[in-house]
Amino acid sequence: MTRRTSYLEHLARVPLFSDCTKQELQRLARRTTDITIDPGQAIIKEGRTGFEFFVIVDGKAEVLRKGKAVGQLGPGDFFGELALLDNAPRNATISAITPMEVIVLTRAEFNAALAEAPAMTRKLMTGMARRLRQLDELA
Repeated sequence: MTRRTSYLEHLARVPLFSDCTKQELQRLARRTTDITIDPGQAIIKEGRTGFEFFVIVDGKAEVLRKGKAVGQLGPGDFFGELALLDNAPRNATISAITPMEVIVLTRAEFNAALAEAPAMTRKLMTGMARRLRQLDELA
C-alpha cells in the first residue's frame, strides 16, 4: 500500500470529510505533508492561532487544557480541523509523548483543494454539522 493511499484512509475517518468521494479525498491526500515529531515537542499550543489540521499515523500525544492533562491521542486520531475553517485560537495544547508520524493539511492547501472542487464545500458543511450534532448530544 502506498503512503498516499494510507493518507486517504486516514482522511476518510475524519467526520469533516465523511461525505467526500474517494476522488475528493485523493485530492486532499495529495496536498498533505508527512512529518515526524520528537517526544516532548508541542505540536499545537493553546491560545495560538492555527493554520493546520493533523492526523496521527503513528505515536501518541497528550492533550492539555489550561496546563492540565485531559486526554491522549493515538494512531487514527485527528485534531485541528477547525483551523481549516476559522482563525480562532487553539483550545488545547497537544504534545508528543512518543515519536510520532503525522500527516498535515494546511489551510492554504485545503482552500486550494476546495477551489479545484467547489462541490466539496457542501459535503464538508454536512460533515461539520453532523460532528456538531454529535458533540451537542454528549454535552
